[in-house]
Amino acid sequence: MAAKKVRKGKAGSENGALDAVLDYLKRSRGFDFTGYKRSTLVRRVTKRMNEVGIDSYVAYQDFLEVHPDEFGFLFNTLLINVTGFFRDQPAWDYLASSVVPEILEARKGGQPIRLWSAGCASGEEAYSLAMMFAEAIGPESFRRRVKIYATDIDEEALAAARRAVYSAREMGTVPTAMREKYFVGRGTTYAFRADLRRSVIFGRHDLVQAAPISRIDLLVCRNVLMYLNAETQSRVLSRLQFGIAPDGFLFLGKAEMLLSHGDLFIPVDMKQRVFRKAPMRGVRERIAALAEAGDPSARTQIEFQVHMLEAALEAAPAAMIVVDPAGTITGINR
Repeated sequence: MAAKKVRKGKAGSENGALDAVLDYLKRSRGFDFTGYKRSTLVRRVTKRMNEVGIDSYVAYQDFLEVHPDEFGFLFNTLLINVTGFFRDQPAWDYLASSVVPEILEARKGGQPIRLWSAGCASGEEAYSLAMMFAEAIGPESFRRRVKIYATDIDEEALAAARRAVYSAREMGTVPTAMREKYFVGRGTTYAFRADLRRSVIFGRHDLVQAAPISRIDLLVCRNVLMYLNAETQSRVLSRLQFGIAPDGFLFLGKAEMLLSHGDLFIPVDMKQRVFRKAPMRGVRERIAALAEAGDPSARTQIEFQVHMLEAALEAAPAAMIVVDPAGTITGINR
């Protein structure tokens, strides 16, 4: 049966009903689209409603409540063509002016800087990170000190990211001075500088299944969490928190608020969606958080590590470090 079309007049008259749908997304999934352009929201939500044969916002909210899988399809429609260089420019300006200086201060003396673009898609945000840090410390120091890990689950997207070649349209948000400094023109396309490209390491990584990359100073993970249900979000956030350095930062997408994970991340600037890693807890509490987040193996790990810790302390009350067979520190007796 052909899908019913949402009449423009009707869509316009249901302004309050659209607000109710947006409020439902915010309450049920923790994602805030109210800052997006109204005309874009109307067009894209209406498009998705037409695809499922629904002609009112009220009916569509009912549909979302009954069919949780629909959230993913709606988010895909809302976020069409959202990747790009320096996407949401004010947020990147904030990173450059406030976060990057803190990272450089913490890593002064030429220490390595480790960055991670998780869900990097076709690479624009990974290369945005590269340009931002090259501007801050200079290309030579960037080549020597900075490693950017850019990961995605999509091999096709990773292949495009590795090529690092972009059209004039895709380069539209790159300032002219940066385009001239960091890209080489190839006819109607632009290629990212090969000498700086070597500092960007691309690889396939499943945030839901794989262990996190470690000792990360700034983790960019934008518009990825919104595709996961609440339990999976908690599990992924717990893993990402382990991967970020003690003084490191997390940078999320404009719609991602991270309201219920204050034990893992502390807001630095909520408007720009920048968070700092919360202070580390003890071994028991950290592994317990993984268990609560839905990681079944963590429950066994809790029992094993707690048993090791207690047995070791009973056997030798002197100051000591407890290490498991894999070489991981499981406890410190101070």
